[in-house]
Amino acid sequence: MNQAYIYDIIRSPRAKAKPEGGLHDVSPFELLSTLYSTLEKRTGLNPTDIGDVILGCATQVGEQAGNIAKSSVMYHGWPSNVAGLTVNRYCSSGIDAVNIAAMKVMTGMDSLVVAGGIEMLSRTPMFADKPSPFMDIKLASKMGMFMMGSGADLVASQYKVSREDADKVALLSHQRAAHARDSGYFKSIVPINNAAKNTSFKDDELIRQSTLEGLAQMKPSFAKIGEQGVDAVYLQKFPELEHIEHVHTPANSPSMADGAAVSLIGSLDIQNQLGVAPRAKITAMCNTNADLYSVITGAVIAAKELMRRENITANQVDLFEIHEAFAATMIMCKQELGIDDDKLNVNGGCIALGHPLGATGTIMLSTLLDELERRNLKTGIVAASGAAGTGTALLIERV
Repeated sequence: MNQAYIYDIIRSPRAKAKPEGGLHDVSPFELLSTLYSTLEKRTGLNPTDIGDVILGCATQVGEQAGNIAKSSVMYHGWPSNVAGLTVNRYCSSGIDAVNIAAMKVMTGMDSLVVAGGIEMLSRTPMFADKPSPFMDIKLASKMGMFMMGSGADLVASQYKVSREDADKVALLSHQRAAHARDSGYFKSIVPINNAAKNTSFKDDELIRQSTLEGLAQMKPSFAKIGEQGVDAVYLQKFPELEHIEHVHTPANSPSMADGAAVSLIGSLDIQNQLGVAPRAKITAMCNTNADLYSVITGAVIAAKELMRRENITANQVDLFEIHEAFAATMIMCKQELGIDDDKLNVNGGCIALGHPLGATGTIMLSTLLDELERRNLKTGIVAASGAAGTGTALLIERV
């Protein structure tokens, strides 16, 4: 088997998923084209050498339909021999895209693959494709397709997460993200030109100044859904619980965002064609699926399984980027994996920085590699959760 390496990884800033957001006026094709151009300039990439382009995208409708991976290549003007594949494993899709690229390199199927993700929630809202497993209540009940927020409150109840505990997770995420932004830690960000607004969009814009007192004023987001029958289902399934704690609000849940990211994955031999050395190697990958009821725990289960397979502990990993799929996930993560606070999401997470679904995993990977380099550390794990309990994890090592 060949070894797969990360030669480069870049991303857009994350923008509010609203018409006034910094990326709303930029189409997915324009956004990806800017990233493709930057990747070429930074690495000396010759497009004819690309075997495939693999992108995660959770809502493949409208501008994001029609295999956005291939259609974005066509829009950008790369040669017709460059193939494209769009993948959807919900919110972990950005990591899955990188993992599939790595597997193609490892097996010798391709020597060089562009992998990443795209999601423009201000232009293509979540559920714009009207997925029946989410929209049809009878079908959802038959399948056990629970909404992410309801699962988050279940996890909070199981792990005895109080409202104050959840708000503290959100506050820390914003504080760390603001510090990282102001200190210039997000080296992978590529400025995006927004011609409609006559601006160059350079920074993540969802980070807020907050206080625990201010966060405490927010109302729970998923109590009403619970009253409509979800809580009863949970209490029947988990009789040890007396009630469901509804601790999640818009402030301690992941913020919806626009964004994209791409990486260049290749074999070691390809560096002679590129003229740049790889930044890291992909050491191990893992897919899991957690309990359908808890929904949002896939990142934790995937990271745990990855470490089990590699026979390592959290103490042997320098940094972790774990998807902040609601605040309760992070508290569960620290309890289940034994991760010290000083190596977990050290520059904030999706609660503060935003969650552009199919792009989030690749963005998290870029943040992890940036920080490993800044601190001169070696190993890191990135993991993300998705609907239906999906989870994907990736272990990298700097070279």
